[in-house]
Amino acid sequence: MNHHRKKNDLSRRSFLKWAGISTAGLLAAGCQAKATALPAARKTPTQADEAAATAVPHTEVEPTAAPAGTQDYTVAIAQAATYDRTLVQQKVQELVEGLGGLSDVVKPGDKVAIKINLTGGSYYQPPAGVTAPESYVTHPEVVLALGKLVLDAGASMIYIVEGLSDTASYTAWGFEAVAKTLNAQLIDLNFPDPSSDFMTAPVGDNWFIYKNFFLNPILSEVDAFLSISKMKCHYSAGVTHTMKNLIGLTPVSQYRTSPDHFWRSALHGDDYGPKRLPRVIVDLNQARPVNFSLVDGIKAAEGGEVPRGSFAPVRPGIMVAGKNAVATDAVTTAIMGFDPTAEYPDAPFLHGENHLNLAAGLGLGSNRLDDIAIVGPSIEDVRFEFSPSTSQGRDHRHRQPFT
Repeated sequence: MNHHRKKNDLSRRSFLKWAGISTAGLLAAGCQAKATALPAARKTPTQADEAAATAVPHTEVEPTAAPAGTQDYTVAIAQAATYDRTLVQQKVQELVEGLGGLSDVVKPGDKVAIKINLTGGSYYQPPAGVTAPESYVTHPEVVLALGKLVLDAGASMIYIVEGLSDTASYTAWGFEAVAKTLNAQLIDLNFPDPSSDFMTAPVGDNWFIYKNFFLNPILSEVDAFLSISKMKCHYSAGVTHTMKNLIGLTPVSQYRTSPDHFWRSALHGDDYGPKRLPRVIVDLNQARPVNFSLVDGIKAAEGGEVPRGSFAPVRPGIMVAGKNAVATDAVTTAIMGFDPTAEYPDAPFLHGENHLNLAAGLGLGSNRLDDIAIVGPSIEDVRFEFSPSTSQGRDHRHRQPFT
């Protein structure tokens, strides 16, 4: 299947040049819902003051262990045209088997958290002819398929987690049914439940913006942490895949610069400058490393993360998976027709620095394609060129809610 589409900034010749790709080089192997009521912040609401934020007395925990397969830069690619349950299960299993299975990620008896991306909640209306899971949020069938394989690997408990924008998201988009099938528990990370308070998760010595984060204790109690994102562009982050997905780990009440905000304004910064959000993404990936990454690009969206501005639905027919989040997101970015090592302000990083470069610089993984082994079809065979996010539309700071 050939997915190549309209030209953007990258010609075929330049794509092959920066990708280091050759035949020999590729390795085979709607309606508005009521916003979620948020707990009161446990300090002053000015979370942009990192020094003060790190001093709040929460329960200390040990730094999370490095993810399994940190140095395994193997990424698997699969193609699927629809969300047919049997097809998705088959393709997700192919991805997992191509990566050597889940035995090094999930052990018998493990508790597992699966972070999904439900950006914006049900506040936004999807474009005509598509649903939210078919355009800008993680599709429940992909979560169900991976969840079944996690249970097959011996997991004793699965938590499906997200910092919800509203209480309707899990129900509206089919995740209550998924949880019932998997005997999983749905967790809203805006609250510490089932614990009584948030924990303090340290970033480590290489922090950029935050030395630690206030998070639901479930995130430290699980033995494995999986991130399933949508294949999308993002105005501030360039791309939003399995690393950017971790922004939704943070409780809104603890990361806003005003109690009137329904979005994580402290993470973006009041000036929405190019440096802050990319560094926060890397900080979060150090505080809670991802053990397994899966990108849902069967149906997705270009031009933005939610229906506004330059956003438009697309149908790449692709899924990407790996055990290193940096490598997985780099391959996904390349499939979208962009250079994963590009520097701001080159596309897709038009408005913010490249968090993949920052993460690679800290040794969290590699975003250089010649470091990454590809299992399945080649990047060039499935390349589906996206338009970057060039417009946010109406300023979301006057809307509710936003992640």
